Amino acid sequence: MKKTLAILLTLCSAFVANAQKAENHNSTISRNLEVFNEIYRILDTYYVDSLSADTVMEWGINAMLNRVDPYTTYYPQDDDELMEMAQGKYAGIGAVIRYHKGLKRVVISEPYENTPSMKAGLLPGDIIMTIGDKDIEGMPSDKVTNLLRGEAGTTFRLKIQRPGEKKQRTMTITRETISIPHLPYYGIMEGNIGYIMLTGFNEGDAQQMRAAVLDLKQQGAKSLILDLRDNPGGSLDESVDIANLFLPKGKKIVYTKGKMNSMNHEYYTRMEPVDTVMPLAVLVDGGSASAAEILSGSLQDFDRAVIIGARTYGKGLVQNIRELPYGGNMKITTGRYYIPSGRCIQAYDYRHLNEDGSARTLPDSLTTLFHTRKGREVRDGGGIKPDILLTPDTLPTMVYDLAPSDALFDFCTKYVSEHPSFGQPGEAKLTDEEYDAFVQFIKEQNFTYNRRSDEVMKLLKDVAEREDYMEMIQSEYDALKAKLTTDVTSDMYRLRKHIERYLLDELVCRYYHRKGAIRQQLVGDKCMDKAFEILKDEKTYFKILEP
Repeated sequence: MKKTLAILLTLCSAFVANAQKAENHNSTISRNLEVFNEIYRILDTYYVDSLSADTVMEWGINAMLNRVDPYTTYYPQDDDELMEMAQGKYAGIGAVIRYHKGLKRVVISEPYENTPSMKAGLLPGDIIMTIGDKDIEGMPSDKVTNLLRGEAGTTFRLKIQRPGEKKQRTMTITRETISIPHLPYYGIMEGNIGYIMLTGFNEGDAQQMRAAVLDLKQQGAKSLILDLRDNPGGSLDESVDIANLFLPKGKKIVYTKGKMNSMNHEYYTRMEPVDTVMPLAVLVDGGSASAAEILSGSLQDFDRAVIIGARTYGKGLVQNIRELPYGGNMKITTGRYYIPSGRCIQAYDYRHLNEDGSARTLPDSLTTLFHTRKGREVRDGGGIKPDILLTPDTLPTMVYDLAPSDALFDFCTKYVSEHPSFGQPGEAKLTDEEYDAFVQFIKEQNFTYNRRSDEVMKLLKDVAEREDYMEMIQSEYDALKAKLTTDVTSDMYRLRKHIERYLLDELVCRYYHRKGAIRQQLVGDKCMDKAFEILKDEKTYFKILEP
C-alpha cells in the first residue's frame, strides 16, 4: 500500500511539474505576443513614413523564421513558388532566361523541348523587347519571369529582336502547364552500361524511373549508373519508391521522428522490385541533398550500390506544409529522418550557431558509428560519405568568370547562326581555327576577369610594406609579378582544355537541347570514368560491398 501511494505521489508531482512548465511556457508566449503587438502599434502610429502592414509583418515573420533553419519558410497568399516546388509544375512558356548586362535586357537562354517557347520558334539569344505592351528594358530576370508566367491557357504578345536581324519579330504565345523534367536524360553507354540522370523528386518521378530502367534493360543494359549529383531532393515518398526499384518489397527505407507523435512515420518498400542484382553505381556530390541522400544512403545501407563521388550535403530534416489563415502557407521542419542503418545524416546544427552566424557541424571524430546490413562501417552527422571518395576538380579563376559570361553566350549565338549543324553529343569538337575565332571574339568583347593572383600580390605588397620588407624583396616581387602577369588571349590558350569543355556544352545544348548537353558533359567526367571502371570489373564491384 505504501509503495503504491509513493508511486501515485510521484506521478502527481510529475504531472504538477509538467502542468506548471506548460503554464509558464504559455505565459511567456502571451507576454511576448503582447509586446510584439504593442511594438507594431507604435511603429504604425508614430513612424515618420507610412508603412504597409502586409510588408512589415512579412519582414517580421521572415526574420523570425530565418533564425530557425533555412527550410522553415512563409509563403503568402497566391505565392506560386510553393506549388512549383511541391508539384514540379508551373504555367508559362517553358524557357530559361538570363539577364544580358551589355544589352540591359533579358534574353532567351534555352527553350525547353515541346513547350510554347519552342512552338513559337524562340531561339537562344533572342532579345525580349516587350511582353504584352510592357517594355522590359532594365528589368531583372525574376520580374520578367513573373510576366512570362500566368494561368495556363492565357495568351499574350511577345516582341523579340533576333541578333543579326534588323526587324523585330512579334509572336503570340499561349501559356501551358510546364512540368519540370527531373529525368532529363537516360541512355546506354559503352559496355552495356545504362545511365540515368535524376535531378529531383516530385510526383510521378518514380514511375518515370521505373520505365527508364525497364527500357535500358530491354536495350541490353547489364549494369546501371544513377547520377544524383546536384539533386536537391524533394518528395520523400518518391525516393522510397525509387529505392524500391532495386530493393525487395517490405524493406524499411527511412523513418522520421519529431516532437509530435503524429510526425513519426516509417516508410517501407511496397512493390515488387525491377532488379535486385544488377550492379549499380550511384554518383553523388555536395549538391546531393534530402531525398537524394535517402535514396543513396538506403542503397548504401543495404549494400545494394557502390556510391561514388564527394560527400553529400547532409540534410536530415523533414518539412511539412501547414495552411495559414487568408490563403497563406508555412513550410516547417517537423522532424529528422533516419535511414536503414539507423543513422541521421544531418550535418548542420541550426540551433547553435558559430560566432560568425554560420551553422555548426559535427567533426567526424564525434560522429556515431553504424553498420550496413553486411557489416560495413558508416557514420551519421555529415551526409553520405561515398564508398569511392573523389575530390572535385578545381577550376582556374578565368573559367569561373568566362563560362557564364555574356561574351561566351554571344559567341555561341553567332556560331549557331553561321553553322547549320554541329558534331554529335559526346563526340563534338572544335577545330583549331574555330577556337582561334572564339579567342578573337572574346578579345574584341574586351572581356576581363577577376584574377585572384592579382589580389594576392596586392595583399603581399601591403603586408610587406607595413612590415618594412618591401625594399628587401622588391626584385623577387617584381619578378613574380611579371611571371603572373599575362593577357586574356594567352590565358585562353593556356587554359583551352578547361574553357573548351564549357564552350562545347553550350554549343551542344543549342543544337541538341538539354539531353544533348548532358551527354556532352559526361565526356571526361572522372566520376563517370570511375563508375565505368568499377562496373566493368565485377570482382572489384562486389569486393567494395563487402565488410
